[in-house]
Amino acid sequence: MSRFSRSDFTLESFRRQLANVDALPQLCVLGIVSGVITGALMVGFRLLLNWGANVYMPEGNPEAFEGLAPWFRALLPIVTVCLIGVLLWRQKPTARKLGVSHVIERLTYHQGRFPLRNWLNQWWVGVVSVLGGLSAGREGPAIHLGAAAASGLGQQLRLPHNSLRVLVACGTAAGISASFNTPLAGVIFAMEVVMMEYTLMSFMPVMLASTMGALVAQLVYGSEAAFPVPDISLGSLINLPWVVLMGLMIGLLAGVFIHVSSSPRITRLPLWLRLALVGGATAGVALWYPQVQGIGYDSLAAALHGQLSVDVLLALIIAKLLLTALTVASGIPIGIIGPVLVVGAASGALSGLLGALIWPEIASGVGVYAMLGMAAMMAAVLQAPLAALMALLELTHNPTIMLPGMLAVVVACLTSRQLAGCEGFFISSTYGRHPLQQPLMQVLSRVSVPAVMERSVKRTTRMLSPKEARRLLESNPVWLVIERSTEDKPVLALKAAELARWMIDHEDAPDHYEGLNADGLIDLLEIPGKRLEMAPIGLQATLSEAFLALQNDALGALYVVHGHRPKQKRISGIITRGAIERYYRYTDTGPTG
Repeated sequence: MSRFSRSDFTLESFRRQLANVDALPQLCVLGIVSGVITGALMVGFRLLLNWGANVYMPEGNPEAFEGLAPWFRALLPIVTVCLIGVLLWRQKPTARKLGVSHVIERLTYHQGRFPLRNWLNQWWVGVVSVLGGLSAGREGPAIHLGAAAASGLGQQLRLPHNSLRVLVACGTAAGISASFNTPLAGVIFAMEVVMMEYTLMSFMPVMLASTMGALVAQLVYGSEAAFPVPDISLGSLINLPWVVLMGLMIGLLAGVFIHVSSSPRITRLPLWLRLALVGGATAGVALWYPQVQGIGYDSLAAALHGQLSVDVLLALIIAKLLLTALTVASGIPIGIIGPVLVVGAASGALSGLLGALIWPEIASGVGVYAMLGMAAMMAAVLQAPLAALMALLELTHNPTIMLPGMLAVVVACLTSRQLAGCEGFFISSTYGRHPLQQPLMQVLSRVSVPAVMERSVKRTTRMLSPKEARRLLESNPVWLVIERSTEDKPVLALKAAELARWMIDHEDAPDHYEGLNADGLIDLLEIPGKRLEMAPIGLQATLSEAFLALQNDALGALYVVHGHRPKQKRISGIITRGAIERYYRYTDTGPTG
């Protein structure tokens, strides 16, 4: 029976285990902790919204813009864009990146490491944009705050980068779960939109994180969803052709939203003009239709219950869609998921009203179409059909809605992609196609370098005596790292077997070697053997980082540096191209017997 030693429960051992692809128990522990942290942050963020609303909103409701005086609610977005423009644009451009796009960028290009300044900016920008009357949601800030906090936990513990990627997904899922009380939709959103992959090692920790995020939110706010959903049923299957037409219309609306939000004509305008356009346009519409301001969950609930007039539905479909897209295109970092859901619900509700007008005997209720429209719009804008369907199922608690839901979602996604030429909002708004969509990079990003590096390494000076060489070889190292006289010279690696072979070939007496230099020393740069030029790489790096670093033809290997203080860094191992190739070839082929 195997026994555990005290060293098995150290932080160093925990990091070493996380470097491997099969560190499922360790990742599950991290998923639970990150879910609790994210859930607590989401509660704090919602409390901030409520406290801010208590200052001037009727009954302290952050959605009650309708109860404000027309001049006051029109003034709010103008003051908000001025405030964001003054406080945010005085900072560096890198500090102005917030929301889901920022999360995907950090995951893609920075191994899931988040800067603190952006995280702090997300708090006040998220609160100000929602309470300031812009068409903005709280889910984008929730995802950023959760993902960055979970990643920050890993950074503080100096965990390998492959585990940071999972922590980002955990924070994302818990953020969505705590916002909507939809834990399963949070999991699918994290995997489908942010991670863009489905693996067992990621699924279980993310599921635990999403569960804990929802649990923390339910302890404070109860088990109700973000907005009340009526009991709905499709009724006759004759409604399905109308569902297809609705999906087609919503797909085109999603295409309009994505194209406007990424329009170069808007992004090239001067900053002051962009901010003036957002503030002026929002203020102008808010005078007559305050429903376009804020997240709009109160309007979404009214649409689900068939309580909105046709003119309000049109205002939500056209004005809220264009205002949200204009705000994004102007560079103001807002959450778009909430407004997108509202626009989709309004589109579906309008389709339901038209259906009832054309064929009142068999047409389904407005709430059915509003719910289907909400899911279809979310799926088409984000190109995340599974996440939208899971949200539909969890919000309605009605499995029968899945058949028309799948039809509406697929039609909307295909229309947005094929007819409107849109790949998805978060792909279009970042830096092109996600590099981790490449299968090889996906495989390599799941493992850190300690899992495959050669640990049997000895550092040595260039010159050493035969006695020192024998002592060096007594521990049977695989590689010798040759220290150079100056830091500008590249670090070299030599196989220890090459030195051992040279000593055997030149030994003719116990204490005498032929081929020594004038000082009687062995020159490790002169003896026969292949020397690899090396560059450093951190112990936390993934194999994908090592693979990209070794694309430099001048490098033959990387030496793995351990330690976060410059004067205390030590070499923990060496990783070569061959080691990486052996790993991914074995992973791709697997056992054949």
